[in-house]
Amino acid sequence: MNAFTIKDLENLSGIKAHTIRIWEQRYGFLKPQRTSTNIRFYSSDELKTILNVALLNKYGFKVSHIDKMQPQEIQERILALTDIAAMQERFVNDLLQAMIDLDMDLFEKILANYIIAKGIERTIIQIIFPFLEKIGILWLTGHIIPAQEHLVTNIIRQKIIVAIDKAESPLVADKTALLFLPESEYHELGLLFLNFILKNRGIKTIYLGANVPLKDIDFVFQQKKPDVIFIHLTATSANFNFEKFLQQIHVQFGTTKTVISGFITQQYKKKVPPGIECKKSLQELLDFIPSI
Repeated sequence: MNAFTIKDLENLSGIKAHTIRIWEQRYGFLKPQRTSTNIRFYSSDELKTILNVALLNKYGFKVSHIDKMQPQEIQERILALTDIAAMQERFVNDLLQAMIDLDMDLFEKILANYIIAKGIERTIIQIIFPFLEKIGILWLTGHIIPAQEHLVTNIIRQKIIVAIDKAESPLVADKTALLFLPESEYHELGLLFLNFILKNRGIKTIYLGANVPLKDIDFVFQQKKPDVIFIHLTATSANFNFEKFLQQIHVQFGTTKTVISGFITQQYKKKVPPGIECKKSLQELLDFIPSI
């Protein structure tokens, strides 16, 4: 059984912790346990419940009404949501729940059906990327079992690699992008996604992957002289110094445009060195790519 903190529930559901505490007091759908030091923790089933309640509440149902519903009715109400954003959020929640249950057949089925209906690019943008943002929170807090992470990321990785192999664009840009992750960063799904998007836009890519020493990057950089560098940081190690890393990038690659994205950029408030841009959302990345 996974154990989640109230902060995990807040981050994954979008419901503030103080609101979750009020719901606990007023309604019966959440019954957290406590550690020996009296800290609340929540089970996998309670995480699923709060995701369902949050989704219905967001799209018009009162919590007092939801509290009276049987589990089957809750599922029926969720399936009946017709708002596009609600449907996408439902699929993301379904992926999260399948991961928690280690139901990889269901996980792959959800992805495969969405790809058939919407295509790989929309699948990545609409459900895979939001899903990765959610479980990235669990990576950072250590509240995800490594087996769960490996199973789902390998499935997603396979889907994106197939898409990269098939990527073709009628436009061929005379530009080259270098993509890599620094040492101790192994979560490459976001970078793979960028590789797919760039190739699909006709941009040549040099993909070096995860956990690459900067000295090795410098060798390739000097040989290939890319027009732009992409780095996507998902869950860096505890001793990773982002400010120092920015300075190293600035010194090593000079004025070559370096684009860094990922959760850590959302938290960083200091000025970045010249030549470096931090993109704090997927949309910012997509908006930037045509300007390369």
